[in-house]
Amino acid sequence: MTTPEATLPATTSTSPTARHLWTRARAVLLALVILLAGAVAIAVLRSDARHGRLDPRSADPSGSRAVSRLLADRGVSTRVVTTLDEARAAAGRNTTLLVAVPDLLTPRQQKRLHAATAGSGGRTVLVAPGPASVERLVPGVSADPAVSFDTALSPHCDLPAARRAGTADTGGIRYTTPLLDADRCYPSDRLPTLLRVPQTAGSGDTVVLGAPDILYNRRLDQQGNASLALQLLGSRPHLVWYLPSLSDDTAPDSGERSFFDLIPSGWLWGTLQLFVAAAVAAAWRARRLGPLVPERLPVAIRASETVEGRARLYRKADARDRAAAALRSATRTRIAPLVGVPVAQAHTPEALLPALSAHLQRNGQSLHDLLFGPPPRDDAALITLTEQLDALESEVRRP
Repeated sequence: MTTPEATLPATTSTSPTARHLWTRARAVLLALVILLAGAVAIAVLRSDARHGRLDPRSADPSGSRAVSRLLADRGVSTRVVTTLDEARAAAGRNTTLLVAVPDLLTPRQQKRLHAATAGSGGRTVLVAPGPASVERLVPGVSADPAVSFDTALSPHCDLPAARRAGTADTGGIRYTTPLLDADRCYPSDRLPTLLRVPQTAGSGDTVVLGAPDILYNRRLDQQGNASLALQLLGSRPHLVWYLPSLSDDTAPDSGERSFFDLIPSGWLWGTLQLFVAAAVAAAWRARRLGPLVPERLPVAIRASETVEGRARLYRKADARDRAAAALRSATRTRIAPLVGVPVAQAHTPEALLPALSAHLQRNGQSLHDLLFGPPPRDDAALITLTEQLDALESEVRRP
């Protein structure tokens, strides 16, 4: 009988080499490098395109420096704030508070901002708030899921600022409200893209813009954009330009927030795309997409090579327990028919041991330890077990 210890670990011709590993992995590595380079390029392009967006200090095409300069010429001061506490403190009767990106605020921050502006007597201008944001910032107003792709729209309302400005690039998100005293302007498919909602207390109001186009430097000189922007933002002597930021920690949110609430939506979509790319790469590299197909071996493999191969695997994994279990199971299977026990009951001590004890006239406990005992503690004990199993089988076979 060949034992696992009879062979020494050696490197076979089927062992993977560095060249083989590189050949297998280079396609996947190349795909990952391309994906990473594309992600970096997209991030750089998007960061350049959105640099200074709606910032009254920025002269970029998407900035709003031009409108702040025109307001300054008319005696309206502009102050930029980046925290919720500053925005809430600035709300007042003589102030117009512009919220550049309301969707960046958390639900709790939006409720606190609405509480500060509801009775301030000033004007609040919200730039393109989404469906979830507008319901908290302006109760009674909801956003239509379908976005308008129209750009230049006509006022079709009685709001003086809109009538004087005429056609303007509003478009974007459309809003609905059951409030009767609200001004509905610049409709697209019968739904307004600009709403003015009076405050319930005081003489202030809230203006909801469906798109920020009239505030961009590159669009200010088109249509009636400049007139509409100056009238909406210049109704009070002071303009507070609130640029919400994800790093704003001055307004802690005591509610429970998950990890995904802190991740921008762009990163979530990027991660989803990476998972899809990984799944496609896995399907592309898959070797078998169906059931296994048996095939004839080109050469006959000797039984001794199979035994040696399994012995190397057991030794490499230090699996003396598995090796001992395999040796004991094979021995029980071979000696059971010799003592009159069916092979199906060869691995049941209650059936095999009494018949074996009667056949050999030996103590049943020693046979139990040999055939069903614990695994050997070391390699020497495994060799001893192998020799004892060989001797037992030879003794059973002896006439």
